[in-house]
Amino acid sequence: MVLSECYGFVKYGLVCVNLIFSAVGLAAVILAVWMLTGQTFLMSLVHEQHNFNAGLYILLTAGILMLIVCFLGCCGAFRGSQCMLVAFFSCLLVVIVAQIAAGAWLYSNSNRLEELVKSAVIDTVKNKYGEDARHTETVDAFQSELECCGATGPSDWIGSKYSTQSPSTPISLTVSGDVNTVYKVPETCCKTKDSNACKAARNIKVATVVSPEIYNEGCMDKLIVTLKNQKNVVIGVTAGIGILELLGLIFSLILCCANASSDRYKA
Repeated sequence: MVLSECYGFVKYGLVCVNLIFSAVGLAAVILAVWMLTGQTFLMSLVHEQHNFNAGLYILLTAGILMLIVCFLGCCGAFRGSQCMLVAFFSCLLVVIVAQIAAGAWLYSNSNRLEELVKSAVIDTVKNKYGEDARHTETVDAFQSELECCGATGPSDWIGSKYSTQSPSTPISLTVSGDVNTVYKVPETCCKTKDSNACKAARNIKVATVVSPEIYNEGCMDKLIVTLKNQKNVVIGVTAGIGILELLGLIFSLILCCANASSDRYKA
């Protein structure tokens, strides 16, 4: 009786674990497809498009593999199939090894990834804003949300394509360092949008103090800090998934051994 109850607990425990796996796998598939087909924040900033797409395809593959793992685990638990349970155990072990390898790669390349984000933000401010609607919307979004201006500050807009091509900028900046030279910052750099003070403050003379109406901090460091603040959340979620995967391995082994013993007694 006790053994039967334990078997039932392990069986339905494995099913519950696999239902969570299916949710994680489905989320990974949806996220990968969305980022591959949509115009997201990261897609608008990324420079190394081919490498980024390769990473998304890996995420898509991992999500599909998780769904396959879920199917094998649920069917193996309900049908008591050793073959399916062994296949579940093997596939899940591959997923765990791949996750460990991916985590090690991200940790060893964290500085490289940070530099990519910084260079992408600077290039977007200097060359893409006002030229491409997708990049323009992205910069406007993080300038408004993070309350910042430019990559390292408002002066980043000096010589940018947006500033030099703006019809309201009276003098185009070339190589001159004349204090009368004016550059323009976007409206999203203003603390109070759609105001007369904002309109006046957006035209800034080079080498002069920026108006208090304009955000004086750059977005690059704030963006990096925001991303780093999410690290604990990512670590927590990853640890939770790791514990569930470990439980999946243990439950599948128990069921596999129990089914093997049952088959032996029947023989």
